Amino acid sequence: ATIAVMASRQLSETKLRRRSMSTSYRLPPLPWFGMDIGGTLTKLVYFEPSLDNAEEEREKVAHIRKYLTSNVAYGTTGLRDVHLEMPNVSFLGRSGTLHFIRFPTCSMSIFIDMAKDKNLKDLADMICATGGGAYKFESDFQSRLGMSLLKLDELECLLNGLIFLAERHPLECYYLPEPDPSRSDCLRQPYSLTRQSDCYPFLAVNIGSGVSIIAVRGPRDWNRVSGTSLGGGTFLGLCCLLTGCETFEDAIALAERGDSNKVDKLVMDIYGGDYELFGLRGDLVASSFGHMMSVDKRAEAKPEDLARATLVMLTNNIGSIARMCASTQGIDRVIFTGNFLRCNELSVRLLAHAMDYWSRGSIKALFVQHEGYLGALGSLMELVDPDSINNAYFTSESAQTASDDSQKMSSRKE
Repeated sequence: ATIAVMASRQLSETKLRRRSMSTSYRLPPLPWFGMDIGGTLTKLVYFEPSLDNAEEEREKVAHIRKYLTSNVAYGTTGLRDVHLEMPNVSFLGRSGTLHFIRFPTCSMSIFIDMAKDKNLKDLADMICATGGGAYKFESDFQSRLGMSLLKLDELECLLNGLIFLAERHPLECYYLPEPDPSRSDCLRQPYSLTRQSDCYPFLAVNIGSGVSIIAVRGPRDWNRVSGTSLGGGTFLGLCCLLTGCETFEDAIALAERGDSNKVDKLVMDIYGGDYELFGLRGDLVASSFGHMMSVDKRAEAKPEDLARATLVMLTNNIGSIARMCASTQGIDRVIFTGNFLRCNELSVRLLAHAMDYWSRGSIKALFVQHEGYLGALGSLMELVDPDSINNAYFTSESAQTASDDSQKMSSRKE
């Protein structure tokens, strides 16, 4: 682990010990939410208390709750992902529903204005937040809203959110039994990690602007083993440069329609077929963008082909590094997370196929439903209780609901 990560873990462990030594702990005032302020998107997880707790709410709290839960869109940029909503969740005896909200970080000023309009400052003086934006916007929250940001470690929040969901939500994780990048109808199969004995160890690969790879052997036993600067930011940056697109959604839409074989040089382009001596199939990429050395090939390549080749190059690289790390650590399960995978089924297929092929099926690629919200969930858990990963749970009713929905999960596509 890096010095920074190790220091962050030591601080968190000290904070946990300090909290555990306290003879009493007062729950923070409602509303409860955590934020992950990324470079592109800001994610917010809001805990809506159930009606049983309604009498404990002040009028202003009820006003905020009504605003957040009665709307799907907030202004022109904020959205609540209704399909990710999680009912029947309990934190330290208080039951309710988790809501997942996102908006572009460039709209942070609008969010601050909304929070000011709803008098959030009168209810709490601090917001738990992670991500680089927790530092970037700290002065704005203080000067305009009169609230401070409790800045939390990104990897710790990510892992707390991931472990909480993986151990308690039967349908959170899934895999592709037959990953095929060329098929858009690949079946999703739930993969339960709800028993702690089944959960560890695993490798967490978080794909954001860059990539971090963490070996996780227990709820408090993890370390960052590798990473790469070639991540989601690289994909979007190159696509903007090569194709003229302006948004991540546009870049993915282009890649879905493209043919990377018009851009990449394959094994068959060099050897005329398979390279049998080393067991390399002819349709494997030998050189990413290798055809672009040819004037004629450059003229034939369309923007969508360039976008697809860029995505294939990056997912192959991430998958290769993840496989090597898993092998080195003696781990056979890799959980891919990060906002890069939101509404990005193509990358899920590419990563699953790469892991399955290069490991000869010995390493399983897993994915999560709430891929972009894990950090925000970890922030929420820090607000409620730094040790809330052991004190928060799904009720039996929630587990039964998840079980009943398992068939829907298998065929669901983003």
